[in-house]
Amino acid sequence: MTGVSLKDKRIIVTGASTGIGAAAAEIMGSLGGKVLVAARSEDKLKAVAEKVTNAGGEGQSFAADMAKEEDINALVDKANELWGGVDGVFANAGIGGAGAPFADYPLETFDHMMNVNLRSMFILLKRVLPGMIAQGAGSIVCTGSLASEQGFPMNPAYVVSKHGVLGLVRAIAAEHAQNNIRANCLLPGLIHTPMFDALADAVAGGDIEAALKGMARLVPQGRVGTPEEAGWMAAFLLTDAARYVNAQGIAVDGGVLGVQPV
Repeated sequence: MTGVSLKDKRIIVTGASTGIGAAAAEIMGSLGGKVLVAARSEDKLKAVAEKVTNAGGEGQSFAADMAKEEDINALVDKANELWGGVDGVFANAGIGGAGAPFADYPLETFDHMMNVNLRSMFILLKRVLPGMIAQGAGSIVCTGSLASEQGFPMNPAYVVSKHGVLGLVRAIAAEHAQNNIRANCLLPGLIHTPMFDALADAVAGGDIEAALKGMARLVPQGRVGTPEEAGWMAAFLLTDAARYVNAQGIAVDGGVLGVQPV
């Protein structure tokens, strides 16, 4: 059985300046990966890249706005320049959007959500797939959400975009499994990230502890998860130890999706 290793694997991680992306990148470094981290904040990225290197891998950073096609193309060009190709992608960049009833939801907000959460992943994966096909191997992990599997009120664009992410990975897997390319979707549940803190600010007046306790009551395990817990799953899916895992939506949610609430 192949061990859980990313030694010398060349990996792009987007949305990597904080939260799940940053945690996953550092874990990938501890497994020996060469990790190019991307997001908009150059200073935060440099700190994450340093953590990747200190963990035992090779960390590189590239400031990019994943809402811009030219930035995505430049990111892939940078990976090719550094290492001559890409073995894995953790497409994690995304936004939560604004809540509003379906009938009142602004079209411009919907379009922006689709662009950042779904279209950007399509462009990124379209760019890296030819290289993976040529080398006969590759692994892709995209960050979806519990909203990839369930409907939630008051944020239709987010739900649509995250359903689309799950569909995207399954479409890639269906077409490219024969090329030894795997695609899976990470479905984080309630994870304590900066996005969570922004939600707490909106619904709990910035009282993070109150928000954590309130959200924990929705989780069968009775607590909110950590970025590292989701990050480990993303890293594992990129390793050869997960070589027979394909076209899956894998929840890291303390049991929310699989347990009927009472």
